[in-house]
Amino acid sequence: MTSIEFVTIDVTDPAAAEKFYAAAFELDPQVLRLRASEAPSTGFRGFTLSLIVSQPGNVNALVDAALDAGATSIKPVTKSLWGYGGSVQAPDGTIWKVATSNKKDQGPVTKEFDEIALLLGVESMSESKRFYVEHGLTVGKSFGSKYVEFAADPSSPVKLALYGRRALAKDAGVAPDGTGSHRLAITADSPEPFTDPDGFIWEAAAR
Repeated sequence: MTSIEFVTIDVTDPAAAEKFYAAAFELDPQVLRLRASEAPSTGFRGFTLSLIVSQPGNVNALVDAALDAGATSIKPVTKSLWGYGGSVQAPDGTIWKVATSNKKDQGPVTKEFDEIALLLGVESMSESKRFYVEHGLTVGKSFGSKYVEFAADPSSPVKLALYGRRALAKDAGVAPDGTGSHRLAITADSPEPFTDPDGFIWEAAAR
């Protein structure tokens, strides 16, 4: 396995979710897919999705569009030492972070983003890191037990990173407690499906 092909979010109302994502982020359905599910899930689901953009104006445009489409603000957009960003929760419960490392606009404001990052909250960084390396991923960046980012094929639409569960929840602006389904499936160029140490489901892409 070298890359993620797309992610699937389980939702109770696919039509409503599709309408939200089209209005908020204009996401390509080949990258983000929606699937009907009634699987019980409460609290923090253990992951966040991030839109990485080029400038603060784009952060504002995307967050405002998400809020107008029905999202809830959970961490208002603000400046920080690392840049500018904020978090919202989609009506289906998924947490989205929109951020940039730049602090000034360099061009016209748009709703364009440069990449999508999937951050998985893990209980044991060493165990999860070893698991993914054994499944074929290569570590791109690593900060001890705090954060691991994997190098991906340039053609992959989604970047994968690991974060401690509590730290990820704090970064998103929510409590770390949660039970039930992650309501997430990740499809990769893997020959076989598998489940990671934290219960995240990986599906093999159809060939």
